[in-house]
Amino acid sequence: MQDLTVTLVQTNLVWEDKNANLAALEEKIKSIGGKKEIVILPEMFSTGFSMQPSSLAENMHGESVEWMRRISREERVILTGSLIIEEDGAFYNRLLWVLPNGQYGIYDKRHRFAFAGEDQSYTAGNKRLIASVKGWKINLQVCYDLRFPVWARQQTAAEPEYDVLVYVANWPERRNTAWKTLLRARAIENQCYVIGVNRVGEDGNGIAHSGDSMVIDPLGEILYHKENEEDVFTLTLDREHLEKVRRQFPFWKDADPFSLTL
Repeated sequence: MQDLTVTLVQTNLVWEDKNANLAALEEKIKSIGGKKEIVILPEMFSTGFSMQPSSLAENMHGESVEWMRRISREERVILTGSLIIEEDGAFYNRLLWVLPNGQYGIYDKRHRFAFAGEDQSYTAGNKRLIASVKGWKINLQVCYDLRFPVWARQQTAAEPEYDVLVYVANWPERRNTAWKTLLRARAIENQCYVIGVNRVGEDGNGIAHSGDSMVIDPLGEILYHKENEEDVFTLTLDREHLEKVRRQFPFWKDADPFSLTL
């Protein structure tokens, strides 16, 4: 298996302004120099974390989805992040995993943030998305999912279920200690790389976000961390390092067997 290059886009978001956000993100993505394979955007990257889906949602043929497909095609990258999507009369906080050929996978956020009323505005997902690229398996999740380790836990004893765990987020600064701690915990307990991509700046509700986007290796070591400013950062994940950790410390083999009932 080959190494894998990922780019994290930690950005401020203009509150509920799709055009401004898509234009700014397009400029950032096109400015990425050197090799780029996967570009990761924050949660609800076109609007901010809004509880107004009735006025902001689009369907799977909407402008933001088509923007993702165009950028992916033009830049020859896999593009991922979450959007407000309406489908069959329900609203979802939906992560898209978009390939340059136009194909995509979806993950609807399982754990809705009731503290902000997300459970009243959005429908929960019931299926995980583990994508494959260059022999890597990538588990894709959204923000509040981070607080629920069972949803992310490696579920097979024969071999690890995935190699990278990604969280896209709008995680407030006031709880950034939990964000940073839990990202490292997920890496250690699942013996995988963990990537957390968060926004910066103040949203329309006056809530501040410090970013604190991170890349963490399978031992819990921090490979990248940026707080309180916009940043576009590219890093290559080392496959041999991952395999070496799993060979030397095969803790995953001793995990308790379990299954999820939804």
